[in-house]
Amino acid sequence: MSKRISCKPKTENRKPKIIGLTGGLASGKTTVLNQFEKLGVKTISCDEIAKKVFYGTNVPKKIKKLFGTLNRKKIAKIIFSDFAKRKQLEKILHPEIIKELKKQFSILNSQFSIVVVDVPLLFEVHLEKMFDKIIVVYCKKNQQISRLMKRDKLTKSEAIKRIASQMPMGEKIKLADFTIKNTESLRRKKINSQVKKMLDKII
Repeated sequence: MSKRISCKPKTENRKPKIIGLTGGLASGKTTVLNQFEKLGVKTISCDEIAKKVFYGTNVPKKIKKLFGTLNRKKIAKIIFSDFAKRKQLEKILHPEIIKELKKQFSILNSQFSIVVVDVPLLFEVHLEKMFDKIIVVYCKKNQQISRLMKRDKLTKSEAIKRIASQMPMGEKIKLADFTIKNTESLRRKKINSQVKKMLDKII
């Protein structure tokens, strides 16, 4: 039987296992992260950290100077068509996101046994050393394109271009310690079952 991971304070003074959760755009990372949370695992979303950073401290001034706007949808359209601008934005955001992530890790050290962190660009930004194990969520490319078109209201060519901006899914799978299959043919119960099995392996 799979174990439920309690978020109660630990009795031993050991660091928690920090598990990185990644995958491609629209591969279903959020769905999997939510399943971990439902099982009592402490979770962190780097997308939520990015939103906080995007509007915090001196970051907005730098972004507005670079793009002339703080509208996230407009900026997304620009960066997926302009590689240089995308790299400039990453130089502004990534150090702040990593700083906030490390801060959250330090707070959690004496509280939780396992922490699962959703990091969309984990491999692209070379953050592997921050994590004890890495899980990659994957699906078929045609499903990824379809989901991204529906979610972000994109054309097929726009969706393909955004997916191509990241490391190919096959390469991410090779670098993973564990994988979770998240295809449209799989019901949420099966995703939950995969997550439970994953916890048994991690504990």
